[in-house]
Amino acid sequence: MTNILEAIVNIVKNPVHQVKQHYTGRNRVNNVGEALELFIKDAFADTIQLESQVEKMEKYNQIFSWLGNQNHPPDMMIRQGDAIEVKKTQSANSDLALNSSYPKATVQANSSMITQACRICEEWTEKDLIYCVGHTSDESINSLWMVYGNIYAAHHETYQIIKEKITTGINEIPNVELAETNELGRVNRVDPLGITNVRIRGMWQIQNPRRVFSYLYKSSESVFELVAIIPLLKYNSFPLESISKIEYLQSESQLLINDVKVNDPNNPANLIPAKLILYREGLFDV
Repeated sequence: MTNILEAIVNIVKNPVHQVKQHYTGRNRVNNVGEALELFIKDAFADTIQLESQVEKMEKYNQIFSWLGNQNHPPDMMIRQGDAIEVKKTQSANSDLALNSSYPKATVQANSSMITQACRICEEWTEKDLIYCVGHTSDESINSLWMVYGNIYAAHHETYQIIKEKITTGINEIPNVELAETNELGRVNRVDPLGITNVRIRGMWQIQNPRRVFSYLYKSSESVFELVAIIPLLKYNSFPLESISKIEYLQSESQLLINDVKVNDPNNPANLIPAKLILYREGLFDV
């Protein structure tokens, strides 16, 4: 089974940053966003340099239980492992657009935002979520941040309360015809002819992790860089083989692993021990 440590090792050993060029011809990619998602998928599956699409499909089948679509998170789920959400920005510090899905600390099988196919793709109730945020140009990845949702976003209840209060307020509007919806609300037949409907959608955003965690590390992007922040409890839960692989890369001066503490998203008075993993192409004076 793969994990974030294995993915980092695969990226360090296969420094493919011109992702659009790498995937053009092998796959029908229309833009660098699609190429970024393929690159993340291949990093976790250890198939970055694999050219046979048949062999890739077989490896994906072994590694992933879910490979989602653009309208329903998450983008990927590792079989008996974590969920992965890929986000692309073309401005280094811009907020992430989550659209109708509020930030997630974890992914839950009972969420109304996931599909039934995702819900039954394997036996699961809740998965840790990795946000993979790539800052890209039109052709390449400039940087990649990988951050766990439970040190990035608050508990589900924090966002659910806001959503429910908005929906309750809409429901209290007199003399309107309300409709069932997974959005914040839908009001039908708002005019005398009954020909106009109103959809109320949440357009959620969250600050870019490079801004949220700027107290730990400030990006330079003079070269490609990968920054991963992993809660210590999660890091220690990975197989010893995976930990040994990434710590060997540190001993070979190919990346840095630092012990840090991050703010608890649910109570900033608390600090959560974590590992900061940094790979910068040929440069380690941090």
